[in-house]
Amino acid sequence: MTVLSRATLSTLPAKVETPAGRPTLSTGIVHFGPGAFHRAHQAAYIDRLLADDPRWGIAAVSMRTRGTIDALAAQDGLYTLAIRDAEPALRVIAAHSTFLGPEDAAQTAALLADPAVRLVTSTVTEKGYCLAPDGTLDLAHPDIVHDLAGEGTPRSVVGWIVQGLAARRAAGVAPFTVMPCDNLADNGRKLHAALADYARRVDAELAAWIKAEVAVPCTMVDSITPASDARFLSDLIAQLGVEDAAAVQREAFAQWVVEDLGIDFGPDLKAAGVILTSDVAAWERAKLRILNGAHSSIAYLGLLRGATSVAEAMQDGALARFADKMVRDEIQPFVGTVPGLDLDQYRADVMQRFRNPAIVHRLEQIAIDGSQKISYRLGDSLAANRAAGVLPGHIVTALAGWIVFLHERARAGTPIADPHAAVIAQLAGELDAPAFARALAERDIGLSRAMRGDDALIAALEQAVRDVAGRSWEATPLAG
Repeated sequence: MTVLSRATLSTLPAKVETPAGRPTLSTGIVHFGPGAFHRAHQAAYIDRLLADDPRWGIAAVSMRTRGTIDALAAQDGLYTLAIRDAEPALRVIAAHSTFLGPEDAAQTAALLADPAVRLVTSTVTEKGYCLAPDGTLDLAHPDIVHDLAGEGTPRSVVGWIVQGLAARRAAGVAPFTVMPCDNLADNGRKLHAALADYARRVDAELAAWIKAEVAVPCTMVDSITPASDARFLSDLIAQLGVEDAAAVQREAFAQWVVEDLGIDFGPDLKAAGVILTSDVAAWERAKLRILNGAHSSIAYLGLLRGATSVAEAMQDGALARFADKMVRDEIQPFVGTVPGLDLDQYRADVMQRFRNPAIVHRLEQIAIDGSQKISYRLGDSLAANRAAGVLPGHIVTALAGWIVFLHERARAGTPIADPHAAVIAQLAGELDAPAFARALAERDIGLSRAMRGDDALIAALEQAVRDVAGRSWEATPLAG
């Protein structure tokens, strides 16, 4: 089968938008973690700029494996973005200029030191920043321990960024801007503090320079991006007439909100459609609590009720009503004002996006790394309710769904994709489901230790866990 490449662009159907005739790219952005979300989201934004300003080609850096970068390199950096919505579309993206893997450390280091590189972005998932539960740098994390020892290639994105910044400072070159693009609350400030803390253990003057001179804006990103499974890739061959091993799919909706620090980021992000604002936290709060909170709730409860995808779960009338009511009554009232965003309309739009039948977003994919996500997707809303004297039954039930999901998977011997998988498996094997919930809180795994002093909340959570584990849905808010 012929593969997608510069040589085969002209053979694609006329309906496919292509980058034919663009100038050769220079590298102005280094990106760590070129997975599906990056290729469907940030790269698609930057791609819109490159016909007129080819300085901002993206160096795709994979710190662990070569699969994605090798697939991109074999296709001249080209891949298809399939928009799966009421009005489907196909577009070939050509935003990447360089493809680097774990063995290409010297080239990665050279790019980070290159004055032409103005922006370093990352999508390494929440756990990829090596942060402790309190949001500070986890100095006991094996990757951080390795990198601070200074032996060999960095294993963490924090180690790589600090190494690059150190090289620029030593050469008298202005620092690049660091832009994390993962769903991590207050991501810019947390990463900035982690960089400075790491650097302090290497060179106190470097740490002071990072604190004073390096910009790390907070961001919020949003677009539902299912995994590129074999069926999607096979269907795409029929549409394109060529094979594309690096293709990605997403819904039509996409949002990228960046903190406006009053500086030149390099690429004209606003021209690319990025929202620049002084209040990313408000946008982030709305997205993490409303969209992501509902997403996780649907994922865990949906899996327990037999669904496999978000759209399928939303066909479960009780679960769809549960999600909407949870957001309306228990999450939205504590989000606060978001300038330029109507929260009622946003909630309605989110629920409609979840129903999109063209997007097969697998619940198993959303369920990954729950202990890293649940605390701010649902925990922050839970804390806000309790501070107001409210015991939010829907949120408690959603948390019970996560707890029972883990407990049942561990008891069945099914591998759990979570940084705390080993501890979770051990606890689940020793304890019944309600005791397992208490143990998670005691160890600050997804649930806050502060919950232990809230007798009413703990009692409600334990009862919800019993009801969900027993599939006694009539005893939960799902009955309404």
